[in-house]
Amino acid sequence: MYNVEGGAMPIFVDHVARREQIVTAATEVLAEAGFARFTLRVVGQRLGGSVTLVTHYFPNREALLDAVLERTLSDAHAKQDELAAIADPHDRLKAVIQYFLPIDDESTVIESARVALASQRNVEPIVADHLEQIDPCMRQLIRTAISDFIPAQRLDATIDLIRLWTAGMVLTAIEHPATWTAQRQGEALDHFLKLIDLPIGST
Repeated sequence: MYNVEGGAMPIFVDHVARREQIVTAATEVLAEAGFARFTLRVVGQRLGGSVTLVTHYFPNREALLDAVLERTLSDAHAKQDELAAIADPHDRLKAVIQYFLPIDDESTVIESARVALASQRNVEPIVADHLEQIDPCMRQLIRTAISDFIPAQRLDATIDLIRLWTAGMVLTAIEHPATWTAQRQGEALDHFLKLIDLPIGST
């Protein structure tokens, strides 16, 4: 493209949007190809460019992983604010557990990426650090959902139970997506809420 003097027009690049595109592509690569193929080159190829498309924003894989983590934590904080606005405790708890589950394409990619990272916990120190930051954030989401109607002496044990159930449900749904459809996950969640005997009404 040229201007009226015949010179080349500068190409405008929205750097914030481009950075977010790279982080999204990185998450998709982790979800679909696993950590072994999680390289800056592969992420660049997914975006239709070369490795320099990525290194312009992220100099190495560690920096890109940090950005993936940053998005995860940011999304969780936003979810916490959303949960706090839900008055009904049953609806609030159900909303937070649904947030963890791979019930649509976007959440399936995110949870598949986390599963791929978890398999490298004992191999890659940066992955272990990444996961250590995520888990307390996820536990805090559950705490936000239930702390006002669970006795203090039961709170941590109940958070443990919910966290374990969601982790197991995620892994099962990722491994067997055709069996564990969004509908079946929803039915399992409703049954789980009845089984854990929380004083949140009968709706």
